[in-house]
Amino acid sequence: MNKPAARSAVRTVLAPVGWTLRTAVGAGARKAMPPPAVDRLLEGRMLELPGRGRTFVIDVAGPTPDAPTVVLLHALGCTAHLAWAGALTELSRTHRVIAFDQRWHGRGIRSPRFTFVDCADDVAAVMDELGVEQAIIAGYSMGGAIAQHVWHRHRSKVVGLVLCSTARNFRGLKREKFFFPVLTAVTQVLAGRALARVEQLADTLPEMPSMDRSDPATWGRSEFRSTSAWSFPEVLGELGRFNSADWVGGIDVPTAVVVTERDHTIPQRRQRKLAASIEGASLHSAPGGHASIVLRAGSWQPVFREALADVTRRADFDEQDEPDQASGL
Repeated sequence: MNKPAARSAVRTVLAPVGWTLRTAVGAGARKAMPPPAVDRLLEGRMLELPGRGRTFVIDVAGPTPDAPTVVLLHALGCTAHLAWAGALTELSRTHRVIAFDQRWHGRGIRSPRFTFVDCADDVAAVMDELGVEQAIIAGYSMGGAIAQHVWHRHRSKVVGLVLCSTARNFRGLKREKFFFPVLTAVTQVLAGRALARVEQLADTLPEMPSMDRSDPATWGRSEFRSTSAWSFPEVLGELGRFNSADWVGGIDVPTAVVVTERDHTIPQRRQRKLAASIEGASLHSAPGGHASIVLRAGSWQPVFREALADVTRRADFDEQDEPDQASGL
């Protein structure tokens, strides 16, 4: 496929992706279900990962120096703040909480290509830089796929998993089997152009995200727009290539799967198949659709906390975090 044809394919097939996501989040935040009230946004900082790049990290101390640690991984098109801001304070009553912007998202690392292997290695690098030996890894949608890779590549660092609105693979339907190979071919041709656009937007962002939540809808749109629309095809292509079916059954840490029952993006049957593939995985049901983490946080977060508590009870932390590593926010 030559470059003009590839660009045409992107415009024809993929351009609506960014528009649809932006419209859904913007309209939902503004009219249907405003983002949940947050007493205060917890500040983060830019963290240098040696040999990898810089990313925005939020590190919130737990109730005690030896509190268990949970690392939170966001979904496609989100950022650490957009996905998890409403949950951080409550989670910090029981856990040290770490969240950060994934590659090609917000203030995350920019790289020639986007791969889940790199994202999983970023999780390990963040833990190393923050002095965290072991943690529960919790991921939503794309973040759930990355969380599976973290276990697969860095088993000694993972004591538990909470996998939310995610699956073992994302290309079971006929249209998906057609769509993702085409997408992969297109993104291979346009990778350099996409990265340039991602970097162009990233260079315009303030060093730190806005902490002004006086207008939650405006804040939500600003956070969403900190990720370039050019990231979406690249990340979707990697989602299409992801398939953990051959090894996910080997997961040997306590695991909980949070199913969004009215999910039309990742059907709940796929989420349930993921749970059935992991021995001893507990299943937790949330009533909303795929955007529940943002647009129905009030009903989704209690289910997530229940799942996290279940995994924490069953997890075996061999090492405890150093008390002076967390930011203490």
